[in-house]
Amino acid sequence: MGGCFSGDVRGGMEAVGGGARGATAAAGQCQGQGGPNEAVDHFFQGQALRLYTPLELSFSASKLRNMDALSKSDPMLVVYTKMDGRLEEIGRTEVILNSLEPLWITKAMINYQFEIVQPLVFRIYDVDTKYHNTPLKMLNLAQQDFLGEAFCNLSEIVTKFNHSLTLNLRNGSGHALQGTVTVHAEETASSRMAVDMQFHCLNLDNKDTFSKSDPFLRVSRLSESAVAIPICKTEVIKNNLNPVWRPITLTSQQYSSKDDPLLVECFDFDASGNHELIGALQTTIAQLENLYNSKAGANFYSHKGQKKLKGQLFLDKFQEKVQHTFLDYISSGFELNFMVAVDFTASNGDPRVPQSLHYIDPSGRPNSYQQAILGVSEVLQFYDNDRRFPAWGFGAKIPRGSVSHCFNLNASTNDCEVVGVEGIMSAYSSTLYSVSLAGPTLFGPVISKAAEIASHSVQYGNNKYFVLLIITDGVITDQQETKDSIVRASDLPLSILIVGVGNADFTQMRILDADFGKRLESSTGRVATRDIVQFVPMREVQAGGQVTVVQSLLEELPGQFLEYMRTRDIKPRPPQHASAPPAYPPPPQL
Repeated sequence: MGGCFSGDVRGGMEAVGGGARGATAAAGQCQGQGGPNEAVDHFFQGQALRLYTPLELSFSASKLRNMDALSKSDPMLVVYTKMDGRLEEIGRTEVILNSLEPLWITKAMINYQFEIVQPLVFRIYDVDTKYHNTPLKMLNLAQQDFLGEAFCNLSEIVTKFNHSLTLNLRNGSGHALQGTVTVHAEETASSRMAVDMQFHCLNLDNKDTFSKSDPFLRVSRLSESAVAIPICKTEVIKNNLNPVWRPITLTSQQYSSKDDPLLVECFDFDASGNHELIGALQTTIAQLENLYNSKAGANFYSHKGQKKLKGQLFLDKFQEKVQHTFLDYISSGFELNFMVAVDFTASNGDPRVPQSLHYIDPSGRPNSYQQAILGVSEVLQFYDNDRRFPAWGFGAKIPRGSVSHCFNLNASTNDCEVVGVEGIMSAYSSTLYSVSLAGPTLFGPVISKAAEIASHSVQYGNNKYFVLLIITDGVITDQQETKDSIVRASDLPLSILIVGVGNADFTQMRILDADFGKRLESSTGRVATRDIVQFVPMREVQAGGQVTVVQSLLEELPGQFLEYMRTRDIKPRPPQHASAPPAYPPPPQL
C-alpha cells in the first residue's frame, strides 16, 4: 500500500513519510515512530494523502446464453461499485461479436482500499445489432438483452493466488443462469516502484545568532494548482551548515511520476514550530537522478525564487527499486488472522437496560460493541482462510469462578475460536447473560494471550500476521503491564486495534498509540521495535463524519504489516504456475 510513514518522536525532529521507519528500525537507529507530526501534521491528519493501490481489472466469460436466433450473442460487460447502496458505473468493455466465450480487451481501473469493503457488480448484456454503431457510453442498457450478473468484493479477488476469481451468473432475482464471468486484478507496475535517495547540503545560510542552523529537508509534490502537498521530511541535523541526512525512500504513489514537479525546502528547525526557510528549489525525480549522475549540486533559492543562494543540494545515492506491495504478500498466501477481545467491566452498565453500552436492542440496531466487531471483521474476514477467530472477554466474573481478565467467549467448548463473523456475534450475545460484569479494566492478559498465539505461529512459518481488536469503555488500570506486553509483542507479527466506546476520558489511552509521542518503553527500559497499536475513540470519529471508525482503525495496518515483513526480509512466495504444454511447437533446428 505504498510507503510506510515513519514517526516523529523528538518534538518534530525525526523523519516522516520517507520510508525511514523501516530503514531505521532495521538499523536500530530510530528511537521512535508513529504518525504524522510537525510541518505535515495537519495534512496527514486531514486525510488529504490517502494511499491507494491502483488496480486494472480484466474480464472474460464462458458458456454465455445465446440470445440470437441466426448467430451468437454480442456480449458487453459493465462493472459497477456499490456505494451506500447505490450502483456507480466504473467501466464498460467493448462489444465482442458472435461469441459465447468472450475475452474482453478493455480494462477497468479501480483503487483498492484495504480498510473498506468494496462491493463490485458485473453485468453482461447482448448488444442488439442495430446499436453496434452507437458509442458505448451512449448505449441504453435497458434496450439490450440481459445475460446475467455476478457479485463479489474486491478483496475476494486480490486474495486469490493468481488474482483471478470466477463467478456464476445470476438473474436479477438471484437465480442461477447459464455462464460464468472471470475477473482478474493486476497492480499497475508503477505502484511497486520506489526510489532510495540520500541528500547532503553544502554552504547553507546560517539562521542562528549564537550557533549554527539545525537543518532538515521537506519534500512536497506540487499539484496542478501549484499547491505543495508534503510527502516526506528528513530528520533534523543539529548545529550543521553541511548536513548529511539518512537515506529516504519515496514510492511512486508519493511522487506520482518521475516528471511531476516536486518542491524541496530546507528549514532551520525551531522547537516552537516556526521553522525558518533556508532555501528551496523546484525539481523532479528525473532531475534528481540527473543531479546524482552528474555529481553536481543544485542551488537553493530564497522565498519564491527571488534570489539564488550559495547553499547547494547534492545526492549521494539514487537507486530505483521494485518494492513488494501488501497485495504481493496477500495474493501469495499470507494471511491476516483476526482476534477480538471485549470489555465486560461493570462500567458498561447493566446489559438489560437501554442506557447500557452492552444493551442489545430488540429492533436489531447494533450497539457500539457490535458495530466495532461487525465493521472490522467484515473487512478482515476475507484475509483469513479458515475464518476461525479467537474471541475473548475480560473484566467479568465467569460462572462458577472469579473475575477473569481473559476468558473464552465460546463458553460451550474449551476452544477460544468461533466460526465466522456470525460466530463472534452469537458468542458475544450469549456471554452477556452468562457472566457478571465486574472489573477492573486490564489489557495485559489478552494482549499476552494474542502474543502467545502469534509467537507460536512463527515457529511453524512466517505467512500469518495477527490482528487483535480490543473494544473497551474505560481507561485501563494496568497501564505499565499493558505497555510491557505491547513492547514484547512489537517483535511479533501482531497489530493491536483499540476502540474506545462511550463517553469516558480516553486521554491516557492515546499513550499506547505511538502516533503522537515516543515509542512505548517497558518497565525495564526496553523500547518497542515498532508501533503496533492504533487507538480510535468511537465518538470522536463519528462526530467528525469524514471517515468511519473502521477506516480510522485499519488505515495503518497494511503499513505495519509491510514494516514487519520488510525489516525481517520476508519475501512474498513466488507464484505457482501449473506446467502446461507450449502454445506453439519450437522452431525447427537448423
